Amino acid sequence: MHGKVVMGKVMRAIGLMSGTSLDGIDVAYLETDGETIAKRGPAQTFPYDERMRNLLAAAIAAAGNLTSRHERPVALSEAEHALTARHVDAVAEFLRASRIEAASIDVIGFHGQTVLHRPEDGLTIQLGLGELLAGATRCPVIYDLRAADVAAGGQGAPLVPVYHRALSAKLPQRPLAIVNIGGVANVTWIGRDGALIAFDTGPGNALLDDWMLRRTKRSLDEDGAAAARGKADDEIVRDLLSHTFFAKPSPKSLDRNTFATHAIEKLSTDDGAATLAAFTAQSIAKSREHMPEEPELWIVAGGGRRNRTIMRLLAERVQHAVVPAEAVGIDGDSLEAEAWGYLAVRSAKGLPITFPGTTGVPAPMTGGLRADPSPARKT
Repeated sequence: MHGKVVMGKVMRAIGLMSGTSLDGIDVAYLETDGETIAKRGPAQTFPYDERMRNLLAAAIAAAGNLTSRHERPVALSEAEHALTARHVDAVAEFLRASRIEAASIDVIGFHGQTVLHRPEDGLTIQLGLGELLAGATRCPVIYDLRAADVAAGGQGAPLVPVYHRALSAKLPQRPLAIVNIGGVANVTWIGRDGALIAFDTGPGNALLDDWMLRRTKRSLDEDGAAAARGKADDEIVRDLLSHTFFAKPSPKSLDRNTFATHAIEKLSTDDGAATLAAFTAQSIAKSREHMPEEPELWIVAGGGRRNRTIMRLLAERVQHAVVPAEAVGIDGDSLEAEAWGYLAVRSAKGLPITFPGTTGVPAPMTGGLRADPSPARKT
């Protein structure tokens, strides 16, 4: 990371992300040489209809019993074909709306849909037919980006940290922390020399969203308003933070259902929201125990950056500024789709996408399968 960076051949990429919330496909355009970012272009979300969500939910349920990543029971096969067809449509609609010529795209990064992720058993399955997507879009497709890492003994996640480093390359603050508050929260720590450490920090929005849905029939605490009105139960927060997960060394990951929160049920809606917001903020602040140095800046992406109470509580607990991604010119919504375009270019060039400090893999390694469109027949 020292000295002047010389750009290699810039490629035009599209990144496709379908996350665990099953709400739709995020599509983003990026120009990069696989190291530095030349241009971040338009981004768009294509929501799933109820049928698609139901197909994916059925596939996730069916995948729970699998012992091999090559098994494709009917529920998975049906969902995989429908999912790929929806991605074909999304790419076409995105290119049309953005006025980008399909022929100008060098590569598509296709995340697919995670239906099973058990790295401790050497298993990770992301549905998505790369060959079908490449044939329909007439663009090379890089897909199945997690599998090689898991096969080599890594966690297969997170994959975004190397993009976090590229995104923040021009920011003067080092070390730097980029936090993503999704259902679960995770952090990327970027050292002065570009070293990467990444891991899940604890709960993100999932526990709070579930709580609000149970109590109010709305699945979020808008702007953190309920949490701001309530009073956190410090004893419950202390008890939750005593979970063995927090003492484990990084890299580490967790499931959204890791924490038992029945103690909160006795609280009012606002006090429960305040307690869960405090749990999220304090667990993120606690992540500093696994960092070699205190970050000079905390950048927050993901839906949790819109929860003002979580943002305020985090800022009160760390030494330096806490800002939403947009404050430093990063799009907190399209970041993951952009990352998949970036990873596709790195994969196409044989550059590493996972590292010992991010997934626990023994050495930096590349990953992903490549599908090329069939050459057009000559007439």
